[in-house]
Amino acid sequence: MPSGTPEPPAPFIVLGVAGGVAAYKCVELTRRLVDAGYHVAPVLTPDALRFVGAATFSALSSEPARTSLFSDPVTPIPHTYLGQRADLIVVAPATAHLLARYALGLADDLLTATLLATRAPVLVCPAMHTEMWEQASVQENVATLRRRGVMILGPATGRLAGGDEGAGRLVEPEEIAELVGRILHGYRGPLSGRTVLVTAGGTREPIDPVRVIANRSSGRQGTALAVVAARLGATVTLVTTSDLALAPDVARTIEVVRVDTAAQLFEATTSRAPACDVVIMAAAVADFTVDPAPVKLKRRRGVPSLELVATADVVDALVAARRPGQVIVAFAAETTDALANGLTKLKEKKVDLLVVNDVTAPGAGFEHDTNEVTLLASEETPERVSRRSKEAIAEAILARVASSFDRGAR
Repeated sequence: MPSGTPEPPAPFIVLGVAGGVAAYKCVELTRRLVDAGYHVAPVLTPDALRFVGAATFSALSSEPARTSLFSDPVTPIPHTYLGQRADLIVVAPATAHLLARYALGLADDLLTATLLATRAPVLVCPAMHTEMWEQASVQENVATLRRRGVMILGPATGRLAGGDEGAGRLVEPEEIAELVGRILHGYRGPLSGRTVLVTAGGTREPIDPVRVIANRSSGRQGTALAVVAARLGATVTLVTTSDLALAPDVARTIEVVRVDTAAQLFEATTSRAPACDVVIMAAAVADFTVDPAPVKLKRRRGVPSLELVATADVVDALVAARRPGQVIVAFAAETTDALANGLTKLKEKKVDLLVVNDVTAPGAGFEHDTNEVTLLASEETPERVSRRSKEAIAEAILARVASSFDRGAR
């Protein structure tokens, strides 16, 4: 750095400590973050003070620990001071109580108010007894926070308070500190740095200027895949026939390309695929089209004769042009012998992952908010994903995609 050039400011980290036994580990976490060169501002909840002392954190961190929304020595509005300056907020341990308040959007203490007053990334590290962690309400709160872009680390499995063993242990300070460094360098999830192309919806093939040949796909599953991929850190393009609205915060992060016909989807997908690490063909693309009449066909002139012709196969084109390391995911909507037909399609298409769903199953397939699928990959045991929201299905699919990069996809 040239002489006289001011040093860049240290990353500003708000470390939130909630009221759990594992709060003692955050003393070590504070030391590690400060030693890494970060400016650490601790925020302790009133319950945290039952387990650890504010004086300890004040002595180790970059500024005095805060414990209240009121009587702050630096500013009368500490939550906005912290929220606006934060480059990252870390909450460790995050108790079941803290998770519930955060998911509900409550601001009843300094930590939750700060969480609501920031646009910085947030990393939450849960810690609690196994029975609490496995409660449906806790899992729903965690799922809500994930949908909003909050990163969740842990919990680990091991020894818990009272001598119990199980899931719910706070991740070790060194692992939290390592992830903090990655987040400050742009990490936002297991697909960070990856480019993902998703197709969604059912194509519509015109018969005349009024009528079309279509299918029942709503685009919900493909749209959910795009949203979850963005939340996991990917740069996402969504090629879709659907008019499903994206939440404003998501819409800013996803490039949406609107198409209508199979030919348009083919061109939009194959032209963008070479630049992508992952292509997910969730759209229901028409297998056949017709040469449309230039004017509306009149009923009084009798039943028209429609000559069907095959559309170009998008998946075949993608596989033929696949570059090394690219992951291609296809879907198979089946009505009979779903698994057998899926295994046949997997061999024929040579994709990395095939998502098979029986669209006749209750609560699955087209136009539902839920789905159930089987994930097929060469030389791997089929993985059944039971009925759940389409966003949860997307999470299961993208977890497999992310793991393929860890293993080294071809």
